[in-house]
Amino acid sequence: MDEPCVIENVCFVGSDKPVDIAVGHGRIASVRPSERTTDVASKIWVIPGLWDCHTHFTQWSYTLGRLDLIDARSASEALDMLRRHLEERRESGALDPNQYVVGMRFRHSLWSDDAQPTLAAIDAVAGDQPVALSSADMHCGWVNSAAARKLGVDVDESGLVGELEWFDAYCKLDKGPGAANELMHLLRNAERDAASKGVVGVRDYEMAENIDTWISRFSQGLDGLRVEAGIYPERLRQAIDDGWHTGDELPGSHGLGHVGAMKMISDGSLNTRSAYCSMPYSGIRPETYGTLSYAPEQIESYMRLAVEHGFDIACHAIGDEANTIVLDCAERTHAHGSIEHAQMLKERDIPRLAQLGLAASIQPQHAMDDRDVIARFWGTPAGIPYAFNSLHKAGTKLLMGSDAPVAPLDPWMAISAAVFGTESSDREPFQPEQCLDFETALASSTAVGRVALRDADAADLVLLDCDPSIIDSPEAMRAMPEHVLALCLPVAGRTNRLNENRYVWQIPRCWKSQNCYMWQT
Repeated sequence: MDEPCVIENVCFVGSDKPVDIAVGHGRIASVRPSERTTDVASKIWVIPGLWDCHTHFTQWSYTLGRLDLIDARSASEALDMLRRHLEERRESGALDPNQYVVGMRFRHSLWSDDAQPTLAAIDAVAGDQPVALSSADMHCGWVNSAAARKLGVDVDESGLVGELEWFDAYCKLDKGPGAANELMHLLRNAERDAASKGVVGVRDYEMAENIDTWISRFSQGLDGLRVEAGIYPERLRQAIDDGWHTGDELPGSHGLGHVGAMKMISDGSLNTRSAYCSMPYSGIRPETYGTLSYAPEQIESYMRLAVEHGFDIACHAIGDEANTIVLDCAERTHAHGSIEHAQMLKERDIPRLAQLGLAASIQPQHAMDDRDVIARFWGTPAGIPYAFNSLHKAGTKLLMGSDAPVAPLDPWMAISAAVFGTESSDREPFQPEQCLDFETALASSTAVGRVALRDADAADLVLLDCDPSIIDSPEAMRAMPEHVLALCLPVAGRTNRLNENRYVWQIPRCWKSQNCYMWQT
């Protein structure tokens, strides 16, 4: 029997008034003032469980076990890191000449013209060992000749594979002996890492057959997160034929897994200069405006198909012209869901999201990563980049995420970027007029869209040992995972050994408090 439990004497963020929260049958049964008093030094705060509303969860999991190139400042630095990685694997006997060595998150858009990737340079380091390196935005790859042959891609003297060809090639990297067991290990690590940050759920837009994938994962006991599994256009018809709709529960998930939206990529990215814009990129010859991944008629057709068969949309649009096209298509089809990224918007398009009932799924850390790239390639933009506050003031619902592995799966990092507009107190904020207040940023990172819990909410909650609403520096906000005490994720039918009811308490670190109590009634 699912017995209720009570969490006594905790505070909501921004408040010093303690409350008692009764939990039963997976939901908040009641929130009432506490009769106990607590000294300031011993207070515990509670927030709704955090969500990352845009991830590529498999690829994020891989970053926890693959070569990470995010700190490389040139092609030569990236290759030095690759050389050491290959040597370490060779010495440990873990280097298989028939398997790819994969690296992640290089950012060549920030490298100088004479520090760019070349095929000759990566061949000199990798030799006959197939090596494939993915850019930070996952919209292009850098491969050696051995990997190019194995993947069946054509490369020029740069060694770079363009985004559409790279999307297909990247899917081939994860196949081979032992790959499934390795991935399951990495997925469990990624779930634990997410829980340690207070994350209870993700929207997964992995470029794969996500419905069957997550049904299989839940059946194998991978049940540490809520998951909304996105569907790409090429798989939409099959999902329709199989009887799926957005919001349907995935079998065997115990209420944790659901079918998500149709994820569609309308254009490229800023870092690969392929985001589709109304003005040409600065300093690029021959002149380019970016590229559309689908013709406008195709975008509209897929949206219409989704709407007619009960699917939300989650449409990637980065350049201002791509956003206009996507909004036009959404208006004609009456699509509902979200615009993913919405990185550059014409001023006249900013109010349209709210008018059309579309959410803006934003990734504030991208603004920190891209601020120098924006100055370099969007020198004379026709729109407003990263218009977070303008969207909020226009009444648009904001959903915050990371786009992991493009940025780390860490809501506190996203909240920090949204609130402070900088990663360092030593650097001025980027577009301070577009910064959000803390409550808006936190609310945009929860399923309930609030900073406090109410009766009947899902009992997804996080306990903290400090109040993040009073934090006044980006460094301190980015350190908030250190202050996560415990996470509650109700899972139907699973017994928790800690309190012998059906609430799963994940404790990232040792926690003892004489003032906060959790007990079973």
